[in-house]
Amino acid sequence: MTSTSPTARALAALGHDARLAIFRLLVKAGEDGLRVGDIGDHLGMAPSTLAHHLSTLVEAGLVRQDKQGREVFNRVDFPAMRQVLTFLTSECCSGVAMRRAEDAA
Repeated sequence: MTSTSPTARALAALGHDARLAIFRLLVKAGEDGLRVGDIGDHLGMAPSTLAHHLSTLVEAGLVRQDKQGREVFNRVDFPAMRQVLTFLTSECCSGVAMRRAEDAA
């Protein structure tokens, strides 16, 4: 069995248009987050589809769900998001040294 890094899981979860839209909406909402129904209203998503995509984002560690009474609030895990961004940008513009290919003959 192979293991997948948290960064790869996060990027894979964001690799679907619906999940990317959900994540971007939650980023806009900030620390207050949004209720499941509010996300569905904003994005016009069916509850079962939304639940599926939210569970993928939760499993990837990008979204936290907190139950308050009968309502479930969804919030971006901002430290996890920053970790992914740091991974993607940590070596920005540092240059790449090209290796010379050895002659096969």
